[in-house]
Amino acid sequence: MTGMRKRVTVGFLSIVCLLFFSGMVSFIELSRLSRDTGEILGANQRNIELAREMLDAVHAQNVAMVRRSVFGDRSYDSLCRAGVDRLEEALLTAQEEALDKSSLDSLAFATTELRVMTDNFLASGADASAEAPAAALPADSLRRSGADSLGSRWYNETYEAQYDKLISAINNYMTSAQGSLAPRAERMKTNAYRAVTPVLISLVVMIAIVLMLYYFILVYCVSPVERMNKGLENYLLFRMPFTVKGELKDEMLTLKEKIESLINLTKQSK
Repeated sequence: MTGMRKRVTVGFLSIVCLLFFSGMVSFIELSRLSRDTGEILGANQRNIELAREMLDAVHAQNVAMVRRSVFGDRSYDSLCRAGVDRLEEALLTAQEEALDKSSLDSLAFATTELRVMTDNFLASGADASAEAPAAALPADSLRRSGADSLGSRWYNETYEAQYDKLISAINNYMTSAQGSLAPRAERMKTNAYRAVTPVLISLVVMIAIVLMLYYFILVYCVSPVERMNKGLENYLLFRMPFTVKGELKDEMLTLKEKIESLINLTKQSK
């Protein structure tokens, strides 16, 4: 491969290689950025779904406990246990999927306390008639009076405080999940810069290579061709000797020598 062809080929192949390399790096970084974004959004949505499931379970359990403790309706015993089971199942799922399980410690502790409190209350067989006077009231009034004196007091003094504590723990879990988005978003910002940086570097290098190619083509191709064209024009119009100012290299030097040989042959034939 001759000199000028080699320089042009190397220049354009360098541009192609830089474009390919920067494109691959940017593609990899953008793919990673897209994957991280999907994971963050998916984890955030999943945390919200689990928190909503916990709140629904606690609310259902609270309604059942009101019916059981305040009104003395034993048919709600199974619903009280089902609400806690549903809460524990959602908590177990959250613990399995969470990257940082420390945010679930207080929630797990509050859930265990609620389970123990519910089981103890249901196992004790606390009933509306436990503290009611034996002879003063009819059976229905007796049940309501006992419920007001025993079940309502237990609900207001014991269960309601634990219920509020559990709701607070669920809200803290939801808040901590939202708070973890900040550092992950900062990492996404860094990855975005990493995805753009190769393109910027390649752009600067390619501009430099293009300017070098422009200078090379101008100095080693365009200018010699213009000088040889001027020399030929002077020879044809004014019969001035064919001369080309400046130093020529590679193909341009060969072309000049061939033009001179052709002119010499023309002179000899005459």
